[in-house]
Amino acid sequence: MGFFSKIFGGGPNPEVQKMLAEGAVVLDVRTPGEFSGGHVAGSKNIPLQELGRRVNEVKAFKKPVVICCRSGARAGQALGMLQQAGVECINGGGWTSVNAAQAAQ
Repeated sequence: MGFFSKIFGGGPNPEVQKMLAEGAVVLDVRTPGEFSGGHVAGSKNIPLQELGRRVNEVKAFKKPVVICCRSGARAGQALGMLQQAGVECINGGGWTSVNAAQAAQ
């Protein structure tokens, strides 16, 4: 990926694509209203404000997790929470970026 692509975005994140190809679950941490306005096909919705008490649901996936939200900020917060709980995960950024990565497979 080139310099400007790294700064401004330049297609799907290869690390996210790899995890998706290996069967990772997409976890969207936006509110249910945001999620209903558009989301990655097959993704799970657990809002960030509920994630702390629902970590066991995520662990029950028994798969790596690609976390997304609107811009990647809430996904970053969720990343720390899930990593502390021992979940293999990555911040996929905005849901549209994760959607593009899934479509590029």
